[in-house]
Amino acid sequence: MLGKSKTDKAKPEEQEAEIFKSEVKRSAETWKVPAPNPSTPTETKTLIGEHISIKGDIRGAGDLVIEGSVKGSVRLDKYHLTVGSKGKVEAEISAGNVTISGHLTGNIIALEKVSITKDADFNGEIKARSISVEDGAYLKAAIELERGSHIKAVPANKQTEQKASEAEKGSVALKSEADAGK
Repeated sequence: MLGKSKTDKAKPEEQEAEIFKSEVKRSAETWKVPAPNPSTPTETKTLIGEHISIKGDIRGAGDLVIEGSVKGSVRLDKYHLTVGSKGKVEAEISAGNVTISGHLTGNIIALEKVSITKDADFNGEIKARSISVEDGAYLKAAIELERGSHIKAVPANKQTEQKASEAEKGSVALKSEADAGK
């Protein structure tokens, strides 16, 4: 006979392969992650772990948490950079917001806020719109806070009333030379 009969037993390698396939299938079903709901915004947050060391430039379009070691530069534009309590960073930082809980040496340019927690150790320059420093943090820095526009908005109806009253106060009747002779 050319084919196997039902009474023939499978080879040990084939049995192992079948067992492996069933285990992989069962694991895949166990670890199956539901698809994200498109109506809820997904946050992109990347973690550089405690045992990871990076030298070079990091650029990204998402939030970043550093618990490891980074030397170089980090540019996240409008996103949030967090130097965790175990993080050690020597870098030029450019981000939307920065939170420091670990060691950071370098310069920070933040579009919004820099937060320095009580466990932080920071040495460098900061340029941001606002800064917060918790009691107990180590901070040796030159700080430049950008001013927001301080122009007060005047309601439209008050502007027109104000212009009208100024016009009344400053109105002067002009007479021509011909009128002067009359």
